[in-house]
Amino acid sequence: MTDGYFRKGFGLKAAIEGQLTSDYSSAVVDAFRAGDYRLTAGPLSFRLAREFGFCYGVDRAVEYAYETRTKFPDKRLFLVGEIIHNPHVNAKLTAMGITILARQADGGFDFTPIGPEDVVILPAFGVTVQDFQRLRSLGAVLVDTTCGSVLNVWKRVEQYARDGYTALIHGKYFHEETRATASQVTRYPGGRYLVVFDMDEARLVCDFIEGKVGADALQARFAHAMSPEFDFGRDLERVGLANQTTMLSGESLAIAREVRASMARRHGEAGVAAHFRTFDTICSATQERQDAVLRLLEEPLDLMLVVGGYNSSNTTHLAALSRERGVRTYHIEDATSIDLETGGLRHQPMIKAAEEVVPAGWLGGATRIGITAGASTPNNKIGETVLRLCAIAGVEPLLPA
Repeated sequence: MTDGYFRKGFGLKAAIEGQLTSDYSSAVVDAFRAGDYRLTAGPLSFRLAREFGFCYGVDRAVEYAYETRTKFPDKRLFLVGEIIHNPHVNAKLTAMGITILARQADGGFDFTPIGPEDVVILPAFGVTVQDFQRLRSLGAVLVDTTCGSVLNVWKRVEQYARDGYTALIHGKYFHEETRATASQVTRYPGGRYLVVFDMDEARLVCDFIEGKVGADALQARFAHAMSPEFDFGRDLERVGLANQTTMLSGESLAIAREVRASMARRHGEAGVAAHFRTFDTICSATQERQDAVLRLLEEPLDLMLVVGGYNSSNTTHLAALSRERGVRTYHIEDATSIDLETGGLRHQPMIKAAEEVVPAGWLGGATRIGITAGASTPNNKIGETVLRLCAIAGVEPLLPA
């Protein structure tokens, strides 16, 4: 702790452990683990990916929030946005008396209700440099749950800014983590960033680097995804690659290769080192969950269910991986997406979808069902999904006595 700023917990894990177990554990998930990640229910055969659900960073953030409530039982507690991208976890925190500050229409937060006698929790995604400075000026106690993998990315983009490289960030410009990461470069004079969402946007940047398109082709596309006063001619001379930690690792690596190849064509192979840098900043938990899905897809499956918040980047990418390999895939928020009365299912069909859809005959006689969940999905939501699916099929899972 330093002057009202906490990052390392309060040593109260034993005091909150019972509540965490009650809120998030699952006998069904325990049965999967005991059965080599397989579970049978009548004709249904479930396969659970070997890496799923809460990662270390999420565990830490949730535990720290629970500890904060225990440490400060009589204080007003505020949370800057969602602790993680799971509605059930955030609802639990709200029920514990933690006020979640929603992002306003202009993208910022209203901190006017906060005073020096209050406690403010910073989410696992981190907050922008500007928001952190504003909160420090208010004198409130700050409890920082920012994930270590995110902090690692911040170190990379800060180094780029110090050395005069523009941070080219593979991510979603509107995502809390990417906003926070991009803000780190503005701590340095001349610090610049540009956010690319996917390979298509990266190739547009590459076309500019190679002189195939002018700045006008990029200006409108990246209007909300670049640092103030960004000059494409000046600021794409030297770039350093980074990524939102929850993006598809294969795409991040492919984008890095593409940009490097463009720099080589522009400046020659000998000039690449002076104009291009890259580090793999995908977090290990994200990578492990993506790898586990790919291993699971090596087995014959009739469909895949991916459980987690629709605004969870790592969850949507797990669903995308499965769809790309031709498996019938449904990204559902939780078990309530499966209607017990009609047997219907609501799901988000793709990353950019704004609304859920209800496909006809979604189960379609499937018996071999894969299950996974994003790093912000608690185990009980996985277990509830399996039980709900068994209920509409009229069967019961074989659980240990």
